[in-house]
Amino acid sequence: MADATASFKDVPELFEVELGEALTARTESLATFRELGPPDLCHIVKSTGRTGQRDIGSYHFVSGVDASSSASLAAYINSLTYSIEDNSAWFSKSTAWKVRNGCYCCFNAFSRVDIRVDVKIPGGVVAYVVDLRGERHEATPEIWQETYLSALLRAILYSDDPTYWLEAYRKLDPITTIEGELRFLQAAEALFMKGWQVGSDPEIQVATVVSNHLTAGVMKYFGDSGRCQPAANLFEKLAAREPEIASLLARSYIGMNEEVKAVQIMSAAMKHTPHSYTLLHVQSDFLRSKGRPDWALKLAREAVNCAPSEFVTWEKLTELYIDIKDYESALLTLNSCPMFTFNGRDAHRALVPAKVHLPFQRQIGDILPEKTKSDDDVADPALLRLPAPGLRGTWSRAYSLLTRLVSDIGWDELLKTRSVVFVMEEEYRMQKAQADIQKVVTSNGARDVNKNVTVVHEDGSVSAGSATLADDDASTRGMSSPFSESESKPEIENGLNVSAIPIIRVSSESDTEREIAESTRNGIAEQEEATESASVQGMTLEKPVQAAAGEEPEPSQLPTSSQETFSFTNKRLCERWLDNLFMVLYEDLRVWTIFRAEVAHFKTQHVAYRKTGLEWEILGDLGIRLHHKEEAKEAYQRCLDTSRYSQKPWAKLLEMYAEEGDITRTIQAAIRVAAYQYADYTEMTYPTLIARCFFKLGQIHGHAKISFTLLSMGLPDPILKIMDSYLQYGKTFKVEGYDF
Repeated sequence: MADATASFKDVPELFEVELGEALTARTESLATFRELGPPDLCHIVKSTGRTGQRDIGSYHFVSGVDASSSASLAAYINSLTYSIEDNSAWFSKSTAWKVRNGCYCCFNAFSRVDIRVDVKIPGGVVAYVVDLRGERHEATPEIWQETYLSALLRAILYSDDPTYWLEAYRKLDPITTIEGELRFLQAAEALFMKGWQVGSDPEIQVATVVSNHLTAGVMKYFGDSGRCQPAANLFEKLAAREPEIASLLARSYIGMNEEVKAVQIMSAAMKHTPHSYTLLHVQSDFLRSKGRPDWALKLAREAVNCAPSEFVTWEKLTELYIDIKDYESALLTLNSCPMFTFNGRDAHRALVPAKVHLPFQRQIGDILPEKTKSDDDVADPALLRLPAPGLRGTWSRAYSLLTRLVSDIGWDELLKTRSVVFVMEEEYRMQKAQADIQKVVTSNGARDVNKNVTVVHEDGSVSAGSATLADDDASTRGMSSPFSESESKPEIENGLNVSAIPIIRVSSESDTEREIAESTRNGIAEQEEATESASVQGMTLEKPVQAAAGEEPEPSQLPTSSQETFSFTNKRLCERWLDNLFMVLYEDLRVWTIFRAEVAHFKTQHVAYRKTGLEWEILGDLGIRLHHKEEAKEAYQRCLDTSRYSQKPWAKLLEMYAEEGDITRTIQAAIRVAAYQYADYTEMTYPTLIARCFFKLGQIHGHAKISFTLLSMGLPDPILKIMDSYLQYGKTFKVEGYDF
């Protein structure tokens, strides 16, 4: 076990049980990295230099380090030698630990290899490539360029992703100078046509030259600061080689408010690539922003025809149907969305460390609550078991569309619309039972026609078939007799259960645990609904009836009677995943209705309404999901009154205040978010949530007003320096508003 003197002062570390196990685990995991790969791994070996003293190994994850050459990666490892704790003195008995060697690992997402730099102190630097089989190769200039761009894309796209978290993960600024930005653009231009190799967002099924992580990184980096000119210059050069890139070029010009130029580009590009769904989407978004959703709808339909297997085309069409208030078509379109299995970001294999060293920066952390578990970190099981927060990828995006529908028309109207366009389970059972009855009547009629037949009995006598056939054909008629309701129900249900429609799992619990949780939730729901009905009358929520799912009905099952108003020909079967999302929405709405009823009840009684910090946070997330922004803001603000250690409520409020243009509150929230980020070793300025919100305010009020507001708050120097770094970035890269 390492003592305190073997740790770095300000760098997080995970100490190994066996020396070198982190490198071995990374080598074994290389074949599992599907897209951009995980953050860089920095492995350090420390030694005292004494014989008999065992060396110790530690590692941490890092992004934002310049990976353009072995010298830049070796320089990072060398910088760590100055961070080691130096508590030794001439009278101390302890021996000072020193960095003996280090290994920096950076994944190349283009060639699917890991580039590694071994540094020996003192000694030399060795750079080599490890392929998916663990074999070594020489690093070429092309490999270095790909590795440099891969590292930059990870730093940009992983910078403020709340769903991607690693222990001992250090985030540094990927680009700090104009020269660094030019190098990024040059590398992006050189490798742009290979961008599809690094994969794409989980909502995109097939990565293309315009829909991949490289284009997403470029648009995020320049779009978050409102500086679309460099991106437009890049796409201008590339569009000459690949006409489909015109969609990115048009999007950049729209971001620069050069709308006439963007329209001209889109018009010219449509002649060359009329079947590009990305180009059709840019035009659709432009028309939508101009208040013409009816025109945008035609383009969205064409985009679906061009790319029917992509989720985003159906999603766009659903959004536009909601815009024009055609809710039946919106629900049918949502039901047609192709859903993909969610693949999260690549991550290292988790190892159990011998020791975890997470140094805390006291100058910044003084304004944060204690990082200890308290009563504010517990919550009601009914809130913890809400399935919606577990949705990812296309499932999450589809659920957002469903919540937008219920926000526009209400739950009752949504259920009515659902029953109009989809076959309900009860309708399906009635229809199938009626079809079975018709079959029985038909078969009995045919048997009656052939009733007068000659029968030879065992004694040799011959007679005409009549009532004596009752006993002989009893078993036959028993087989074809009409089913009773209790007999037909299992058959119908079995028919539904053989459906090939995939079922979305909204929880990671096992089947047994889910059944226990469901029974518990039902008990809690009954108790809560009883309380609710006693306190607030009239606030009820109808539970959705299950829609029929399974095979399409056979033609013989279609109704032939003219008196029957219902027909399968004017309804569709609801996909099982959408049926499940309705139940997820019901759970959210049920909890939200109870919560608002309790708030109203406590207000009328003039009694304080109390919840734990975690409960307020969950209710705030629930309000955001259901588009109740003001109530969600109130819940987040109530969460801040507790002692819970959490960045989320501050981050959510920061976005809300920035949208409202409230400078003072935005800065107050940004200070807390920055403190949380630095406590988690996010030592980067851009691209981050704070920078995005500051630049949004700067476009309206100017950076000078933000700077003066910061000075007037009398902040401690370490915090003021951090907050000023965002404005310094704006000044260096000339973000809009930096000069006023």
